[in-house]
Amino acid sequence: MTTNQQRFETVSELQHAIADAFCQTVEETLREQPAFRVSLSGGSTPKRLYELLAERDLPWDRIHWCWGDERNVPHDHADSNAKMVRDALLDRIEVPDANVHPVPVIVDSPAESAANYRETLHQLFPDETFPSWDLVLLGMGDDGHTASLFPHTAALQEDTSWFVENWVEKFDAYRYTLTAPAINSAKRIWFIVSGGNKRSAFESVMSDDSEAATFPSKLIDPTQWWLTEDVLKV
Repeated sequence: MTTNQQRFETVSELQHAIADAFCQTVEETLREQPAFRVSLSGGSTPKRLYELLAERDLPWDRIHWCWGDERNVPHDHADSNAKMVRDALLDRIEVPDANVHPVPVIVDSPAESAANYRETLHQLFPDETFPSWDLVLLGMGDDGHTASLFPHTAALQEDTSWFVENWVEKFDAYRYTLTAPAINSAKRIWFIVSGGNKRSAFESVMSDDSEAATFPSKLIDPTQWWLTEDVLKV
């Protein structure tokens, strides 16, 4: 696992730095190809990042927005990652509807929801073994999960499918998630981790002695860690 780290004293400094890096990455990528395809993370830290991006001037018509994971709730539900991103970013910029690819949640049919999103992703990345994202944004929970790859859940074993429904016992609910190989196929993977409550999980993820079944973030090989200092020190 890469140890390439950017460290910041405050979460605000981290969020502004990622916004700058995101814009630079988009601009550099679009000099070489027609579209930029990004997989988004949920969470409070990314939410502020998305609000900052809404203030920038980017070629929004050339960026495709996807979701790395989702809750099994309607898109207008307060817990929906799709709603969070729309409120923070997408409803505040001029973006074609065809460029926005939320998980089509059917609450009573998680398997169908996941299958439909797999089809969406395969259309966006035709003839690819796994999706060649230009960027995947990830967070990490204090239990070491990332996206909706939770400890000791079935999705951790998936090595062929791109996107699955994942039963999470502690929530007594399904979540939807990209699989580890569908994340690791990205050109860039940025882990965004802030808060002292993540310190123990981060140490375990970086340790050679821990197992991915218990700390699923170990399954991912990020190109960059974005960290606040309290993740690294007492």
